[in-house]
Amino acid sequence: MTTHGDPATRPGSPAVAARTGGAAAGEQPPGPAADGLPAALTDLRAAIGAARFPLALPSAQDARQVGAAVGAQLDDYLLPRLARLDAPLLVVVGGSTGAGKSTLVNSLVQARVSAAGVLRPTTRSPVLVCNPTDSGWFRQGELLPGLTRTSEPSEDPGTLQLVNAPALPAGLAFLDAPDIDSVVDANRALAGQLLAAADLWLFVTTAARYADAVPWELLHTARSRGVVIAMVLDRVPADAADEVAAHLAEMLAAQGLGAAPLFVLPETQVDGQGLLPEQVTAPLSDWFGRLAADAGARAAVVRQTLDGALTALHAAVAGLADAADEQAATADALDERVLAAYRGAERVVEQGLKDGRLLRGEVLARWQEFVGTGEFFRTLEARIGRLRDRVVAAVTGRPAPATELRNAIESQLVTLLRGVAAEAAENAHTGWKAHPAGAALLDPELAHPGAGFPDRAERLVRDWQRGVLELVRVEGGDKRFVARTAAYAVNATGLAVMIAVFASTAFIPTGLEVAAGAGTTVAAQTVLQAIFGDQAVRTLANQARADLLARVRELLDGEAARFLSRTAAARPAADAGDALRAAADRVADARQRSDLGAADASPLPQATPEGEDR
Repeated sequence: MTTHGDPATRPGSPAVAARTGGAAAGEQPPGPAADGLPAALTDLRAAIGAARFPLALPSAQDARQVGAAVGAQLDDYLLPRLARLDAPLLVVVGGSTGAGKSTLVNSLVQARVSAAGVLRPTTRSPVLVCNPTDSGWFRQGELLPGLTRTSEPSEDPGTLQLVNAPALPAGLAFLDAPDIDSVVDANRALAGQLLAAADLWLFVTTAARYADAVPWELLHTARSRGVVIAMVLDRVPADAADEVAAHLAEMLAAQGLGAAPLFVLPETQVDGQGLLPEQVTAPLSDWFGRLAADAGARAAVVRQTLDGALTALHAAVAGLADAADEQAATADALDERVLAAYRGAERVVEQGLKDGRLLRGEVLARWQEFVGTGEFFRTLEARIGRLRDRVVAAVTGRPAPATELRNAIESQLVTLLRGVAAEAAENAHTGWKAHPAGAALLDPELAHPGAGFPDRAERLVRDWQRGVLELVRVEGGDKRFVARTAAYAVNATGLAVMIAVFASTAFIPTGLEVAAGAGTTVAAQTVLQAIFGDQAVRTLANQARADLLARVRELLDGEAARFLSRTAAARPAADAGDALRAAADRVADARQRSDLGAADASPLPQATPEGEDR
């Protein structure tokens, strides 16, 4: 007769004892030499908690999910399990909707401890069943610390109902998890969290659903983590038992899970208490009983699952580190698009101070009024000597329309600043809009200069004009004309300095298109040379130009900050990726130094083929 529930090598056999270091039943196996492992895992937990993936990138959502899952496994299982290797073995019972998980748990512990029924989902909050002598460990909350302990049934997925079952042997606990394919998102997430906290997965499926995609996705996850697995094929028609069991065994072997014991439960009726007949569950119940009685076998299961989970951490964390690097690189790229737009605006302003464009129109007209008539420029070359005397006389005592000139300079500069700021905002906005991460950070108002920009631009120009006057006052402090003419001389000379700034550094614009500007520039130069001398002219103009450009840069930096503050808020730490990799490397090194890797590769044996001794 074919049996599918009796392993070829029992948990308490000498073979298993030899593989786990010879621990006899009831003895606690030695713990791993892993003094540095908890500390390394704690550091890794901190690095994962610090990693952020806020930018809208294809890798971000996966990274957030993986980070949350790895963090939860560290909190829920790895750290508490390493602290207590001798704690009871936790068997998480998982599977598809309607697979009969709760009925199976109830039957194994011979009591209705978990709700079973036809309504789906049945298990809304997890139920943990253990022997009364083990309840203290689970009640302390070190394992799955995020779940609130309760002794009453609950529909709150954030609770963990603890149930004592004297019929369940000490050293073993069952956790009935929600369906892995539940229609409720929270239930699916919780099922995944609980499975990650298992020492052993008891995976329950049915003859009708064993080939479904969702269970196999979870089984692939278990294989990648090195989790110990036992399979239950439930509700199998008697006439199809051999065929279905053989097919499932082939599927398991093809997916690298051939070592998982397979228990086949025939289709049958439950009794008045909703429990399966004892003869149906006896092979599985007997197998778990022997596992509970053998500390060495339990240790082998714990060590393999721990080692597999620790091994899987490295690849998972490497993915998180790559995603963190991508976040930082994307933030840098978005910043660069903004900085390029506003650096371009600065260059436009700087060029505007060199090519004579600011000397046209109203500024030119007001300057002509300030120093003389248009005829003055036409006769400039022939009358330079007399001009010097005339200009000096004008600067040192004769009234002039200075206010109109100052206003014209202010208006011209403000117009330039508003134009370059509008263009820079539009360019930065367009640059971000073309990138998914940038588009997610945008607001419509970023396409235009910030609120109050015209006022700030006007204030900048007025402050700069006052600065120029102060510069003239300081530089000309030892000149007798300043002492004699007081404020008017400073004001008039300052205006001449401002005009000189609106030209090339050498004060020699070229080309017919700037002819008017050239005349104006020469006039300004002549005024200043008459008072200060040629070198002083250059010094004053250069200082005034540098001051203006510095103020413009600060103004535009403030505009760019409207964008940059958004990437700054979203930007992960610059070394987040390196910190994750370093923490994962420390865990890997600590694992290698521990003896967890000495665990048997297959602590749970396969079921026995027909006719073999058991």
